[in-house]
Amino acid sequence: MATSDKNILTRMYVMAAIFIVVCLLIVGQIMHIQFVDGDKYRAQADLRIFKNDTIPANRGNLYDANGQLLATSINKFDIRFDAVAPSDNDFNELIGPLCDSLSRKLNKSKSYYLSRLRKARSNRNRYVLLAKNIKYSDYKQIKSFPLLSKGPYRGGLIVEQRVVREHPLGKMAERIVGYDRPGSAPVGLEGAFSPFLRGSNGVRLKQKISKSQWKPINSANEVEPVDGYDVYTTIDVNMQDVAHHALLQQLEYFEADHGTAVVMEVETGEIKALSNLGRGKSGKYFEKRNYAIWESHEPGSTFKLMSVIAALEDKVVDTSTVFDTKNGKISYYGRNVRDSKYGGYGKISVAKAFELSSNTALVQMVHDNYKNREEDYVDRLYSMNLNDRLGLPVVGEGSPMIPHPDDPNWSGLSLPWMGFGYGVQMTPLQTLTFYNAVANNGVMVKPRLIREVRSKDKIIEKYDREIINPAICTQSTIDKVKVMMENVVRRGTADNLYTENFSMAGKTGTCQAEYWIKPGNYIASFAGYFPADKPKYSCIVVIHKPNVEKGYYGNIVAGPVFKKIAQKIYADNPRMDKVELSESQLASVEQSQSEYYKKVQSSSTQIPNLKGMEAMDAIAIIENLGASVKVVGTGKVVNQSLKPGSKVSSQDQIIINLL
Repeated sequence: MATSDKNILTRMYVMAAIFIVVCLLIVGQIMHIQFVDGDKYRAQADLRIFKNDTIPANRGNLYDANGQLLATSINKFDIRFDAVAPSDNDFNELIGPLCDSLSRKLNKSKSYYLSRLRKARSNRNRYVLLAKNIKYSDYKQIKSFPLLSKGPYRGGLIVEQRVVREHPLGKMAERIVGYDRPGSAPVGLEGAFSPFLRGSNGVRLKQKISKSQWKPINSANEVEPVDGYDVYTTIDVNMQDVAHHALLQQLEYFEADHGTAVVMEVETGEIKALSNLGRGKSGKYFEKRNYAIWESHEPGSTFKLMSVIAALEDKVVDTSTVFDTKNGKISYYGRNVRDSKYGGYGKISVAKAFELSSNTALVQMVHDNYKNREEDYVDRLYSMNLNDRLGLPVVGEGSPMIPHPDDPNWSGLSLPWMGFGYGVQMTPLQTLTFYNAVANNGVMVKPRLIREVRSKDKIIEKYDREIINPAICTQSTIDKVKVMMENVVRRGTADNLYTENFSMAGKTGTCQAEYWIKPGNYIASFAGYFPADKPKYSCIVVIHKPNVEKGYYGNIVAGPVFKKIAQKIYADNPRMDKVELSESQLASVEQSQSEYYKKVQSSSTQIPNLKGMEAMDAIAIIENLGASVKVVGTGKVVNQSLKPGSKVSSQDQIIINLL
């Protein structure tokens, strides 16, 4: 029995010891959690209850060259109600007036809001939606309503703000304006200049409440957002509108797949309009891709300008050099080159071949003069920067392709085919940049889409003209091709565009697109500048895959868009002829203005001596004194009915005699 009791007692001691050890371990763990890992676990607990919510900064505005908005950020607000926050007295006293105000503002019945908010109070709902996606003025008004005007703690007001990007132009210029969205590649100017536009976000502390909802703790932000800078572009909304609608009208008529139109200021390289339209599945046109910058393709006959300049610079031909068009067909390695006119043009000069866009003549010009020295031709093209990208800030610029004799795919056809714009690739904007250089007397300037970045009235960054090549060729060559380009419109392939009202110069282009896949797909283009004598703007129009039954030549499909754009812009920017005055005439004008100014200054209620003054000056002085005037004769004042120094009233009529 004693042994049994002793065993029981031993077991009890062991159990007690184990219990004490376990208790000590638990206490130790509690102490470790409390004092060693306490900060970590408290932070984790806070994360479950509190969080820092990002407040997006107001994105900077995007403006056109005249200060009109292209893109802007609009604040939108959601108004919610914490039904638990108000005291019983405040809730019972002000819930009726609050619901009455909400009913008038939000067009729902007062009973609807009374029922909704009383139910929220009984259910202790702390996040009831009152109004969603409202503008700032509406937010300010609702914030002043009864009960809500007491703020977040006494009135239960919860305000959530977000920023929405809007484009005042709608779908026009949508692609070049672009966007910068999370998870998407940056597009257009919004994407290219996002570091300036986006600003820095703010922070607001929120607390987790029932139903996994998050409520702002304070009405003020922990960190205030900083607005982005404003970006001023070179785009002119008026010119953009002209280019957009001229291109759209032509695309719709010819049922084309897509097209682009670009207008550039010759001297500065500023892009004033850039329209890109593609046909959707519904048949409607919209800004699908930035074809002007992205799409690199065979330019066709617009590349003949480059070939002619190369040949003139290398002095292998002159504008008067004659080539036989071979009855409109010539063959190279079993492949035919044809003229658009059946039977060809006979024997014609280089200048005439350019005006008529003769494939056979200009292919011979390139092949016959460079067939044993292909590198000279290609190197000349390279020296004019035709194989270089423009390096635009907008993402997605296509790469030009000018093949070189060292390339593995160079063949006997490469040289003649390059002569009339096949086997090479350029984007429309790269082609326009070259044409703009011709208009600019050989100075190639980089196309520019941005003028400056501003923070209110402070200039953060300014973008000036950037020269790519100070002289693509000699001035004598420029002078020759300018005449040829003007004659294209006067009497060449684009004579249908000619008008006596203003002058244009340019080159038509027609080439087969994807001919190895499906014959009959064409690219129609026209590139040039206006006015021809003093170029102010250059322009290119490219239209892909028009309905061939309606037409596909560059002068018919693309040319009219160029002309319409030029007409509209020219009408808004008429040239004024200045009359040069001799020094003696200028001195006489200045003396007359000086005398007029002195007499106006000296005359308050007394009439001065008007003798010898021009009629218009004398009339202005009399009318400024308040009297009426009667004019007799023409010329200068020789006599006045009221003596100099006499007081003049509004009832007086003064007669001045002119001779």
